[in-house]
Amino acid sequence: MTLTRRFHLEGLECACRIGAYDHERLGPQTVIIDAEIMLSGDTEPQSDQLAATLNYDLIRSSILDIATARHFDLQETLAREIFDSLAGLAGVTGVRVRTAKPDAYEDCRQIAYELSSLS
Repeated sequence: MTLTRRFHLEGLECACRIGAYDHERLGPQTVIIDAEIMLSGDTEPQSDQLAATLNYDLIRSSILDIATARHFDLQETLAREIFDSLAGLAGVTGVRVRTAKPDAYEDCRQIAYELSSLS
């Protein structure tokens, strides 16, 4: 049997400076970020110790550090930077990142962009 391991981070809300239009540059907007990280099966913890696994505090803080570091014109750029950061973590074999702007349009729940290397 093939073992798969995944972390899911869902609905992380942050105030992000994002948008290409002048009115979007007036202040931060709410962005909701989801991430799914596939880990190599051979990295399964062999002990019940935090040091034996990828700490999901690192996943969360990496995402927040990127999302709040600067202004992004495009969700695509924000998602790519988060994707690349998570893909570079030890034991990661696949990543899915989804960013969403819930306040972009009054007649839509949200406008989102997703980038994935998962099958």
